Amino acid sequence: MSKASLSKEQTRTLWLKSQGLSESNPFGSGPKATVKAIQHLGYVQIDTINVIERSHHHILYSRIPDYKRSHLHKAQSKDKTVFEYWTHALAYVATDDFKYFINDMKRRQKNPSQWYSSVTEADVKKMLATVKKQGPISIRDVTDDVLEEKKHPWGSKKPSKKFLQCGFNGGELVIAERLGMLKKYDLTERHFNWSKRPKAATSKEVTEYKLDRALKAQGVISLDSAAYMEKAEPKKEILKAIETRVRKCTLIPVQVKELERVHFWAEPELLESIPEDVNHLTHILSPFDPLVIQRKRFHMFFDYDHRFEAYVPKEKRKYGYFTLPVIIGDQAVAVLDLKTDRQKQELLIQQWSWLGKHKSKANKTLIEQELHRFEKFQLDK
Repeated sequence: MSKASLSKEQTRTLWLKSQGLSESNPFGSGPKATVKAIQHLGYVQIDTINVIERSHHHILYSRIPDYKRSHLHKAQSKDKTVFEYWTHALAYVATDDFKYFINDMKRRQKNPSQWYSSVTEADVKKMLATVKKQGPISIRDVTDDVLEEKKHPWGSKKPSKKFLQCGFNGGELVIAERLGMLKKYDLTERHFNWSKRPKAATSKEVTEYKLDRALKAQGVISLDSAAYMEKAEPKKEILKAIETRVRKCTLIPVQVKELERVHFWAEPELLESIPEDVNHLTHILSPFDPLVIQRKRFHMFFDYDHRFEAYVPKEKRKYGYFTLPVIIGDQAVAVLDLKTDRQKQELLIQQWSWLGKHKSKANKTLIEQELHRFEKFQLDK
């Protein structure tokens, strides 16, 4: 069995290339670039925190220089080429991949989490009938609820919020539109104009899909990175799929110098085109960026253990409330705690922390240039 050998630097370069961060326009420009980026990355995580622009917009901005929020709205609500569903978190996914999530929808419908224990089948059916009659609705459109005390900071006084969420989790409803973070729900078949929804992928097809998704977005994978946040059984199936591809020579084991204890794999074609020159692009990344979210992997290749300190008491924070790692070329050089003051129309630097020995006048100039562009994106609505 052939085995490839790569340095950490080569592996990191391939990861950046696979992430669409090693060139300025990897997915082209205009609205179509948004769909291409989501298709390539597999999913783009959604997050509600808006100290700066929310993560889903930020992730796309990092890869599409002329990205506009309206591009994502168009893809979701007009062209309907992307939809929202659960990956390791709530995320935007290409509609072409809908069939790979149907089994999970059925599972969530049959076995909802404890959070929805108070919701009955009749509650959901009544909500579906309301949506069918009225058209797409948000929780604000529900006015006949008997209000109850919130049991969680992210909860609602309106019981109907859970009814809508149950319909969404079970695949009967889809988020047809977002207005800020306000979600409008519609019947899935009506939203997509389907006479019949796609046939659900088999369990084996879902496993292959997850493996292909990881290879496309990561380049060189480990089992942990390919099966990120998966439970034991799906993770076991992904390992079997990897072993099958190794036997068929469509995947090659990779030994990464300095990381010999970790098993890695890559497709043979990828290893034929390792970039020789490192780009010098500057990226201010979201803490939920797919490059950063797998903290263990990010630490492994960038020698920086990113800390998300929004939920850490102020006196215990090292880098700040909402810190963003900064990449120049293939190096993590700094961490910025930023905040957008929307009233004063300016981007505020709460804290600037250099990493390792990367403090330099040249790096500071590059980061400041990117900060000007980043500020414009924050304030350009």
